Amino acid sequence: MTDQASYVPPKVWSWNPGNGGKFAHINRPTAGARQEQALPRGAHPLQLYSLATPNGVKVTVMLEELLAAGFSGAEYDAWLIDIQTGDQFGSGFVSVNPNSKIPALLDVSGAEPIRVFESGAILLYLAEKFGCFVPTLEQAASRAECLSWLFWQMSSAPYLGGGFGHFYAYAPQKWQYPIDRYAMEVKRQLDVLDQHLAKRRYLCDEAYTIADIAIFPWYGALVLGEQYGAAEFLDVASYRHVIRWANEILSRPAVQRGRRVNRSWGPEELRVPERHSAADIS
Repeated sequence: MTDQASYVPPKVWSWNPGNGGKFAHINRPTAGARQEQALPRGAHPLQLYSLATPNGVKVTVMLEELLAAGFSGAEYDAWLIDIQTGDQFGSGFVSVNPNSKIPALLDVSGAEPIRVFESGAILLYLAEKFGCFVPTLEQAASRAECLSWLFWQMSSAPYLGGGFGHFYAYAPQKWQYPIDRYAMEVKRQLDVLDQHLAKRRYLCDEAYTIADIAIFPWYGALVLGEQYGAAEFLDVASYRHVIRWANEILSRPAVQRGRRVNRSWGPEELRVPERHSAADIS
């Protein structure tokens, strides 16, 4: 292991504003609004405030899948939240998501707006609202399987993103110990998926569900070589069942549309920073 100076934690930790690498300018140990900033509101029943990170893509893919399935009530406005400039700390956004993380959803289809935050909660809320992409209560075994994989993603992805992704791609210096630790865990997670998908078309056998929609933007993108420039490092080519599954998900038109919404970087033809009608995704 590379020699590194040992860090001795102080008795009481204190925040160093200059520490933190790429995101040091927005990270703080406190919650709440930092500026008055109202959220825009469009004409559609669902108002999404997001960015095309993996967690944001989950929700735009879900909404596009619902529209493709014929649910007109899933029409939505997608507003760009620029997390690099701190939009997530505006007073309007914090009122929808007190945790100041994208995505955040406001359902204005009823008498009173309903806020939903955390991407997994949004997927489950939309699936139950429209009765699609999640097994019913009467399908107890299938529903338990679907929700287990949904929550697997929610608990596992921080090791991929905030763990491996941060130390491998974003930390101001590369340290062997955290990269080794999180690379090992990410490869274990990929092996969990690969063994499971060796015997199944989707996460829940033949049914395409919110479990697939949640896992694809993280682990599907990873094995397709789109995350952190780490495909070779993690030897993602060895997870052939995950790659087969990821390519099948990627072939879905709604997935292709959803991946473009709230995207403000990359090739111009893939960017749809805001979406207010189907015509915005040409």
